[in-house]
Amino acid sequence: MMEPEFHRIKRLPPYVFNEVNAMKARARAAGEDIIDFGMGNPDQPTPRHIVDKMIEVVEDPRTHRYSASRGIPGLRKAFSSYYKRRFNVEIDADKEAIVTLGSKEGLANLASAITTPGDVILVPNPSYPIHMFGFIIAGAALRNVPVAPDSSYLKALEVAVVHSVPKPTALVLNYPNNPTAITTDLDFYGAIVDFCKFHGIYILSDLAYSEVYFDEVPPPSILEIPGARDISVEFTSMSKTYSMPGWRIGFAAGNSKLISALARIKSYLDYGAFTPIQVAAAAALNGPQECVDEMRLIYKERRDVLIDSFSAAGWEIPSPKATMFAWAPIPNSFRHLGSVEFSKLLLSEAQIAVSPGVAFGEHGDDYVRVSLVENRHRIRQAARNLKTFLSDQGKFVEEVNKKQVGLS
Repeated sequence: MMEPEFHRIKRLPPYVFNEVNAMKARARAAGEDIIDFGMGNPDQPTPRHIVDKMIEVVEDPRTHRYSASRGIPGLRKAFSSYYKRRFNVEIDADKEAIVTLGSKEGLANLASAITTPGDVILVPNPSYPIHMFGFIIAGAALRNVPVAPDSSYLKALEVAVVHSVPKPTALVLNYPNNPTAITTDLDFYGAIVDFCKFHGIYILSDLAYSEVYFDEVPPPSILEIPGARDISVEFTSMSKTYSMPGWRIGFAAGNSKLISALARIKSYLDYGAFTPIQVAAAAALNGPQECVDEMRLIYKERRDVLIDSFSAAGWEIPSPKATMFAWAPIPNSFRHLGSVEFSKLLLSEAQIAVSPGVAFGEHGDDYVRVSLVENRHRIRQAARNLKTFLSDQGKFVEEVNKKQVGLS
């Protein structure tokens, strides 16, 4: 019997994380103590007052029915109040805001809503996978643009517009950036808004790490730029800010036409998140914010321990200004292996799990992403393992090279 060929599935490469995850599972099954910096999965519990609110509301059987696909009005109002409080941006809770099942779902469904097969979309590389594959699933063609918001960025956009047929219809931005932890400012956003308005290009901004920052100046929103909402929609998430990854609550805000398109797609696909979860999310946004300060401090302390201890062990990693990640250049003697083989070697020989940079695009293959999801004691333990590993790096590189020669 002939196996069916599914066009959209064929455009999705095998999930790069699978090979490393399978190795990690085998090592743990064998009793090895793996220090896991792989997935960006917050390890802190959801703050107690948020959990208590969900429990309180779930006791009411009226909340057990279908919810609202756009999100309950109280949560959309709470989200709009957050934008006013945090960015001094007025958001119409009815027309310019929508609740999503995490920002990942929102990005993918908006891609589906606005994409005609063959449309050209501008996406950073390296990039969080859904930025690319949400549009690939929708039938788009991708054109890569840089991540760093420096003087070459606008030039790269100009080249992309000139050499793309048809011309690009949307641009994806993500600052603070996953995986690179790069940040940007309002001057950059202003220049991008002017460029995209001139060329008729929509902007999808992923602001999931808006509250995970370590500088005094918090990351801005693109919607702070006058006229940005004419072409822009921005995605945020409760996952990192309030340690609620499994709750699957996010938001989109901005251009009413794009929000309406997303709402229409969602109306066919879901009935919204469970109402008690939405009420608890509103309590998180409206309630005390000390928990957010505590979250930020935990990641900052972990970042400092990671950068210092890994440097002492022999691996220099730039200190991130934001996000819960460090974007780590592969040490020179291992760089020729690529990020997958280096990640596998680090796992097997140092019991340290990281994410291969190539999982975020081919331009990430000289890096690995290190998530700050282990406590400071475990980070120091990883540094000790790393020091031993690096002291024997010549032996490990030689062994891997022999294996690769044998396979060729």
